[in-house]
Amino acid sequence: MEFGFSAQDEVFRGEARAWLEAHVGSVTGRRAWERTLGKAGWIGLGWPEPGYGNRTAGLTQQVVWAEEYARSGAPPRSGHIGENLLAPTLVAHGDEEQKRRFLPPVAAGEELWCQGYSEPGAGSDLAGVRTAAVREGADYRISGQKIWTSLAHEADWCFVLARTDPEESRHRGLSFLLVPMDQPGRIEVRPIRQLTGTSDFNEVFFDGARARVEHVVGGEGQGWRVAMSLLGFERGVSTLAQQIGFAAELAAIVVTAAETGAVRDPVLRARLVRQWAELRAMRCNALRTLGGTGDPGAPSVAKLLWANWHQRLGELAVEVRGAAAAAGPVDWSASSPYEIDADQHLFLFSRADTIYGGSDQIQRTIIAERVLGLPGEPKGAV
Repeated sequence: MEFGFSAQDEVFRGEARAWLEAHVGSVTGRRAWERTLGKAGWIGLGWPEPGYGNRTAGLTQQVVWAEEYARSGAPPRSGHIGENLLAPTLVAHGDEEQKRRFLPPVAAGEELWCQGYSEPGAGSDLAGVRTAAVREGADYRISGQKIWTSLAHEADWCFVLARTDPEESRHRGLSFLLVPMDQPGRIEVRPIRQLTGTSDFNEVFFDGARARVEHVVGGEGQGWRVAMSLLGFERGVSTLAQQIGFAAELAAIVVTAAETGAVRDPVLRARLVRQWAELRAMRCNALRTLGGTGDPGAPSVAKLLWANWHQRLGELAVEVRGAAAAAGPVDWSASSPYEIDADQHLFLFSRADTIYGGSDQIQRTIIAERVLGLPGEPKGAV
């Protein structure tokens, strides 16, 4: 497999690197950073349609931007859900009015989005959602609960998968709704405290929340088709940027292993080498699938690879430290009961890697049924 960058790509790399060097660290606040990116046109490079305030770039230039962004130490993105999930979905399934209304504010970094998919009892089993949306004139009235909702406490809008036909079940009777989050008394967001002591995820309760009829994407009852299309956009160029971060984490662990003397252990040393080799293999696989292989199992394979790799990396991070990796004293009176360092955060947070974004069990089922053609599990099987 050959993958290289053209002279034009390298010119683009220089522009991206210079802009990031000039702006990273100069802006305070995640919303302000999104607006800074948007003003310079860096949001929406991968959208196939220009004209919404975004610049467009080819696939290799998207890779260049993602990698340079990761290397620059720029802040984590607050707008990535709107840019990389909602926007391509609207381009594929939305009408012109929806595109004109929602794409420019995403490109400008002015409106942030969250994803209303998972529910208690319907996490990876997305077809089991019970949140209901009842048509009332020009609106839908939404009632139900979503969970593990990233950035819900910051978001202006949420795309919600809800059941609009109570007579249907599973994949049928679902709709994809665009819901404003600023509805006091109708939408409540509750942060979820994690092992890391932080709250990146939230519970969201809808109690008669409203969504306009014209903000149904793809038509009523077509939510499953739209939702599955969106999940297909979840992986891709961003996976390569993610791997830049993984490489930096691995390099730091190797340095620690050398400093502590843990690298002299032949078993641990072999595990470090394996992590390096597997990361290279993941990069090759990501590059192979960037252009679209037509393989319905490719996203599931990628998720299985990186989630399990990252979990093993978290285990290595604390093993090379030994007893020094133990958490410090706990102060339950503080807003965060304990402080953890990067290695401890890596170990604790990566416990969830094999669950969020589709659990390992669900990914293996997709590969078995959709790629290998194996019979599906009997419904109601224990």
